[in-house]
Amino acid sequence: MRPTLIPGLQVQFSYKIPDTKTVPQLYPEAEEFQAMPEVFATGFMVGLMEWTCLKLISPHLDEGEGSLGTHINVSHQSATPPGLTVTVDAECIEVRGPRLKFHVRAHDGIGVIGEGEHERFVVTWERFDRGMQKKLQAVQQADSEEAGA
Repeated sequence: MRPTLIPGLQVQFSYKIPDTKTVPQLYPEAEEFQAMPEVFATGFMVGLMEWTCLKLISPHLDEGEGSLGTHINVSHQSATPPGLTVTVDAECIEVRGPRLKFHVRAHDGIGVIGEGEHERFVVTWERFDRGMQKKLQAVQQADSEEAGA
């Protein structure tokens, strides 16, 4: 991570909400979600906030680095129908080594729809992949032991 990633950096990102980002689309196999209104889903709003933070971070990463979301604490205050454009403002408010903290705020052109804080952790993808391989091996070993029992 480059030393240019500092508190105070800001970015704004806008996205027109399609029909595919509504509550029933979040988990199409979930009957409970199918009964809900077709408005911008909280899960997709969180993803849009993360995406905006990624846009802020990306010019400041070294080759082979990326970041992972580690914490989200946001409110979803207002429903947004498909067709409206949601704009997310993100500001880096803290850098502690590889741990980054952001203030995020989403607006749909009519009012604020969500706001809060998001944390990310900068990693090298090589190290992340090694950790995932260990986890997959542990699952395979557990499955193998269970099949032998």
